Amino acid sequence: MKKILIAITAGILSGSIVATHIINPLFANESDSKNDVYQFLDLFGDIFVRIQTQYVEEVDEKALIEAAINGMLTSLDPHSAYLAPDDAEQMRVQTRGEFGGLGIEVTQEEGFVKVVSPIDGTPAAAAGMSAGDFITHVDGESVLGLTLDEAVKKMRGPVGSEIVITVVRDGEPEPFDVSIIRDTIKLTAVRTRTEGDSIVLRITTFNDQTMPNLEAGLKEQLNEMGGLDAINGIVLDLRNNPGGLLTEAVRVSDAFLEKGEIVSTRGRSADDGERFNATPGDLVAGKPIVVLINGGSASASEIVAGALQDHRRAIIVGTNSFGKGSVQTVVPLQAQGAMRLTTARYYTPSGRSIQALGVSPDIVVAQPRVRPAEEKDEESQTRRTRTEDSLRGRLNNDSLSEDEIRQIEADRTKAEKSAELREEDYQLAYAVDILKGLSAINAAN
Repeated sequence: MKKILIAITAGILSGSIVATHIINPLFANESDSKNDVYQFLDLFGDIFVRIQTQYVEEVDEKALIEAAINGMLTSLDPHSAYLAPDDAEQMRVQTRGEFGGLGIEVTQEEGFVKVVSPIDGTPAAAAGMSAGDFITHVDGESVLGLTLDEAVKKMRGPVGSEIVITVVRDGEPEPFDVSIIRDTIKLTAVRTRTEGDSIVLRITTFNDQTMPNLEAGLKEQLNEMGGLDAINGIVLDLRNNPGGLLTEAVRVSDAFLEKGEIVSTRGRSADDGERFNATPGDLVAGKPIVVLINGGSASASEIVAGALQDHRRAIIVGTNSFGKGSVQTVVPLQAQGAMRLTTARYYTPSGRSIQALGVSPDIVVAQPRVRPAEEKDEESQTRRTRTEDSLRGRLNNDSLSEDEIRQIEADRTKAEKSAELREEDYQLAYAVDILKGLSAINAAN
């Protein structure tokens, strides 16, 4: 209370000093504006005192002030907020890649909590949560009217405990409940695998581990496949990646660019802007890249996709990204708390902002609905029986050597694996097919 009164008194004194210059018309509006601010600060102090003394129950003064601060910040945009000491520590832990929770990145829209993306390998992903889901209730209690941080706190709890989330999903006629068991979330920032002659780099988040994981995983896959000459390209899978650290997004982009701008940020003042440029060196020496994005690709993911797209370094495939084109700065405050404040917008190398628009893919490819298993089995069985080879008493092929037959069988196996991949992940299969096509064109030339 004493600190608040001191602050208000200092403000009033400053207002008196400014008022002495009111004879100059240039300062009149500025003085009036400041006086208005000080009057509202007086109003805040008056309301605070009245709550202290007249509210029906005794109040927690610290909690009341924190709520006022958070209300001020959340009124600016969905991403600015006050972080109490526990929340600030949770955020610091999260950037290191291990924390407790459900495993979903969320924002707020129309008063409800909206899922930006579930994180791979987490309870939320296993329970079937999807990007674009709206969370309306937590354990039967409505989240309407709560701030985003308040709603998130309701979803936190001890590891191993159950939470029931009510979800509204586009295409579903009625809200439905999802039961999730809270767990410790251990993020693997980058997962690597091969599909045919392509290397798939699945980036789930941008934290301190992202670039080291990417370099190590890529090196391992290249060693297994016999080096760069043995691959036809890279699939960079950024689907449902909610973002993270700007610095890591810049490093990942730089890994595949030889030169040029990666991203620029512009704040309120011209002096607040920054420009990040690529340094010489491409981890895959110019091999083709396909980047996969969807509505769950946000923030840092969009920086990478936008940079590679503008430099014509990659083909962007999938659906429109989330559209978060702002930068938040975390400012440490007293007592280990922090303030997350939106301080800039970011722009792709061509100068475009993706705020509220997202990155548009070069090739729009939607992920089709998952078909029932029995439907897949029926089609697979039909496909297997419609060949000459399946007929009893058929004639043998006498025009090919054994080596040629083995090669045909190997190619057929690859084709069948591609067909299986199209059933499992159509967008990824599409990306791999693009790399196959580019490889065939390059070989012909």
